[in-house]
Amino acid sequence: MEYSFTRYLAAKQSIDDRSLNHGVYAALADDLPDEPLAILEAGAGTGTMIDRLAARGLLSRGGHYTAVDSDPGNIAAARARLGPVDLPVSVEFVTADILEFALRERVRRWDLLIANAFLDLADVDRLLPHLFALLNPGGHFYFTINFDGLTLLEPPLDPELDERVIGLYHRTMDERRVDGRPTGGSRAGRALLGQIPAAGGEILAAGSSDWVVLPRRGVYPGDEAYFLRHILHFFEESLTGRPELEPGRLADWLARRHAQIDAGELILIAHQLDVCGWV
Repeated sequence: MEYSFTRYLAAKQSIDDRSLNHGVYAALADDLPDEPLAILEAGAGTGTMIDRLAARGLLSRGGHYTAVDSDPGNIAAARARLGPVDLPVSVEFVTADILEFALRERVRRWDLLIANAFLDLADVDRLLPHLFALLNPGGHFYFTINFDGLTLLEPPLDPELDERVIGLYHRTMDERRVDGRPTGGSRAGRALLGQIPAAGGEILAAGSSDWVVLPRRGVYPGDEAYFLRHILHFFEESLTGRPELEPGRLADWLARRHAQIDAGELILIAHQLDVCGWV
């Protein structure tokens, strides 16, 4: 099977929609001024957060939305998908590494900074102060779907092997490096609760935004079966060649998990956190 990260982002839109913490979103929406907003999104992907905020009425204030992503394919998909859509804000798509974008911005400032399912992949200690510097005084941030240390796949296959595979998968998150520096890791969500104040931010609200993906009467809604297969693909990419796990056992584990998707049986639960506040 060929895997597409752009398709993965589209497939998880419905999952993120139902997972985002309603209390955190309400706290943010209530605290924002009722006036046009300059919004900056880091790691915007294919622009699904724009859809989401438009549907929830947050963009009805008007203003300008700057969507930054380092993947040209994601930006192209966002342009193609949102280009014909009549939105209450003007949208600017930028293909750039977000840190490089922040370092070269000398003039513009934004009222709201968004990062969805992104900061656990970034060097937060290095990045966050530069992102906060892009906000106007009193500007807000909204950081969502930050992975926080728990992945469950049900029903179990072999409890000992399940635990080893998932534990090693989490370890690869902790070992991941960007330009030689660690990323958010497997406990990125809880780490943000300390990193935000250290970078000069104040937390207004925080809460869980767990993914729960399960079939309805043996059928997954939308493209969520593909989403689950792509999650297994992440496992395969991360764990192939690890000396702690015999190749044959990994291949068998993956095949059995794919068979559970075929049968409409596999359930995924992943614990994540949403945080909002201001600087």
